[in-house]
Amino acid sequence: MEPKWLSWAKQLQSIAQAGLEYSKDKYDIERFQQIRNLSVEILSEYTGISNEKIQDLFCNETGYQTPKVDIRGAIFKEDKILLVKESIDGCWSLPGGWAEFNLSIKENIVKEAKEEAGLNVVPKRLIAVLDRNKHNEPVTAYGIYKIFVLCEMIDGRFEKNIETDESGFFSIADLPPLSVGRVTKKQIEMCFESKSNDNFLPIFD
Repeated sequence: MEPKWLSWAKQLQSIAQAGLEYSKDKYDIERFQQIRNLSVEILSEYTGISNEKIQDLFCNETGYQTPKVDIRGAIFKEDKILLVKESIDGCWSLPGGWAEFNLSIKENIVKEAKEEAGLNVVPKRLIAVLDRNKHNEPVTAYGIYKIFVLCEMIDGRFEKNIETDESGFFSIADLPPLSVGRVTKKQIEMCFESKSNDNFLPIFD
C-alpha cells in the first residue's frame, strides 16, 4: 500500500502542476510553485534523493497531470513464457517499457518484443490494465498504468542490446529472479491464465 507521505506529495504535485498551467494571476502562479516545491521537499526528506534529481524526475511536465503508460508483452512457446534479463538490475521481466507517444498499443508491443527479445510477434488480445502502485514495489511518484498484451510469436532470435542481456522461456514453477518493479509472479500467473482460458476477460483496476 502506498505510504501516506507519498500520496500527499503526489496530490500536491498534481494540484501545483495544473495550477501552474491554467493560472493567469502572477500571485497564484507563485503560490502553486511554492506548493510544487513543498512536494519536492517531502519526497527528498523521505527518500534521501536530492531536490534537483526529484525536480527532474517528478516535476518535469507541464499541463494537466496524467499517468504514464508501461506496456508488457506475454509471449509463449508451448507452456513457457518469454522473459528478458534487464541490464539495469540483472533481473528478469516481460519484454516492454514506456509507451511511445506516436505508436498504438499493438505497435508498441511489436517494437519492444523486437528490440528487447529479437522476436517478431503479433499482438492478439488485451490481458490487463493495472494501476502499478497497487501491484508492484517500490511505489513510484508517478501514476503508471501497466498494460499486458498476449502475443503470438512468429520468428526471430535474441540479440544482445542496450536494454537486455539475454532471454529465455520459463515455466511458472521455474521463474528466475524477477524485476518486481516491472513484473511480479502474480502478474505472470495472470498471463498464463489468459493463455490457457479462452473465456478470459481483461482485468482492470
